[in-house]
Amino acid sequence: MPPKINDSVAWQQAEILMQPAFIRVVDNIRKLLDVSSWTGTYQDVLIWPTGTTDETQAIVTKLLQDLEAATPEQALEIRETLSVLPMPHPGYHLCLKRQEQQVSIDLWELCYRVCFRYYTPVSENVEIDTSLIDETGDVDWQVLENKTKQVVEEVFASLPE
Repeated sequence: MPPKINDSVAWQQAEILMQPAFIRVVDNIRKLLDVSSWTGTYQDVLIWPTGTTDETQAIVTKLLQDLEAATPEQALEIRETLSVLPMPHPGYHLCLKRQEQQVSIDLWELCYRVCFRYYTPVSENVEIDTSLIDETGDVDWQVLENKTKQVVEEVFASLPE
């Protein structure tokens, strides 16, 4: 799940950082894949709220498909039903393969690790890593690059032998 940001200043800082962080994550992954025995592909995925059953996922998916061809009256009814059901958010995964081994890595999670201090997937509240923002309020590109490189290298170092 995306982390919760309650502070408007932190929200603005996250908006400044997330796209550049994503670009740097993907570029650093590319550099490491070039010299790695792993091959990587990217995949769009749906991330469901924790505890969402397979049955509920199937119902929501079917309703979303039905919505595309629905009449205005049907669309209203479908939206009302969807409003009380858990909704997925889009995700983007790096799928790594080497021989029989496969690993899937959530790229947004990597971006969160770059942009937030002490981020973990179970973090409720997050704190922006303000060292990534210079005194003028812009991205400090060198600090961002250094941290991104470190995070991506840690992921590759943790891959199975």
